[in-house]
Parts: sequence; structure tokens; C-alpha cells
Amino acid sequence: MEEKLLYRIKISGQVQGVGFRWNAAHQARKFGISGFAKNNADGSVYIEAEGIESELRKFIEWCKTGPRSALVESVNFDSLPPANYSDFRIES
Repeated sequence: MEEKLLYRIKISGQVQGVGFRWNAAHQARKFGISGFAKNNADGSVYIEAEGIESELRKFIEWCKTGPRSALVESVNFDSLPPANYSDFRIES
């Protein structure tokens, strides 16, 4: 079994008010990823995504486009030790 990783992801652009967090949660669950998504005060979306690397890479690729109504300008991420999230949730 592959070791889990945790990615800390910041997505910038027109990503709030377009269903980004809801769609990210749907995609994360599809890829077997746990963690959370929340809006930042600066207009970006912050995601902690935990799963196996191959699925996290697919999730990052999705984040680069996001839902149809989003306009993603940048996706930055780094890796942290796993936090053992049990599900994927949307935070306010």
C-alpha cells in the first residue's frame, strides 16, 4: 500500500463564489482524498488534501482548471506529513 501524503494547496484567481470548494470536495472524494477546503480572506481557496501521490497529482491537475465558472490564475502547493483526515469537508 502506498504511503499517504498531505498537500497544502493555495488556488488564486476568480475562485470564490463559483462553487470551487464544493466541486473540489466532489473531486477529492472521487480520488479517495481526505482533508478540507476553505476560502481565504485574500480571495484564494486553501485546501489540505491527503491521499496517495498519484491521486493527489490528479487532484492538483483538476485544481489548475477548477469548475467551469472559475478562472484559476495559480496553484501553489507543498507537502507536509499526513494528518490522518477521515473525510473531506468544506470549511467556512
